[in-house]
Amino acid sequence: MSKYEAVIFDLDGVITDTARYHYLAWKKLADELGIYFDEVINERLKGVSRLESLEIILERSQKQYSQDEKEYLANKKNEYYKEMIKKITPEDLLPGVEKFIEELKKRGIKTAIASVSKNAFTVVENLKIKDKFDYIVDANEIKRGKPDPEIFLNAAEHLGISPEKCIGIEDSAAGITAIKRAGMFAVGVGNPETVKEADLILKDMTEAGKILELLD
Repeated sequence: MSKYEAVIFDLDGVITDTARYHYLAWKKLADELGIYFDEVINERLKGVSRLESLEIILERSQKQYSQDEKEYLANKKNEYYKEMIKKITPEDLLPGVEKFIEELKKRGIKTAIASVSKNAFTVVENLKIKDKFDYIVDANEIKRGKPDPEIFLNAAEHLGISPEKCIGIEDSAAGITAIKRAGMFAVGVGNPETVKEADLILKDMTEAGKILELLD
């Protein structure tokens, strides 16, 4: 029997690339505020909450914003994002993901999605993959964002699997840290420099066969 009994996925950048929609929505907001924002700054937003992301963007602003104004701006960005993700379809699943999930199911491995996005359920519905997962974390119940391990521990608890028997998959540095702090095996996807602390690094999910080898 495999030492691992569950695989917990981040959503953005692992299952689908909604990251580009997040970027475009933040860029639209930053442009409206007259704040410089580019893809380099955007890298710092990966894996952190919406309000934390806004704080990073506002570092370049000369204006001081109240908490109410910040809430308003974060919600405004979210409305832009929600409008953009209406276009998502099953065609937006990243290569290798569907085949990998099917293989996990064949092996009796439990699966969950641990995304800090409060729109995760909408994205999953549009991708038509909700029934492929045993559990999807409700980000509204999570009090601390990545790199805090809370979201991954929440997933493990609801799956009924101890953390050391779980594999977490992430594309952000904050996400990898969260997985490691949860006591799980960390798989990093994408830029090797970004996910350098991972136990296993994949260029993308077409290399997910390397994860299956851990289950043999």
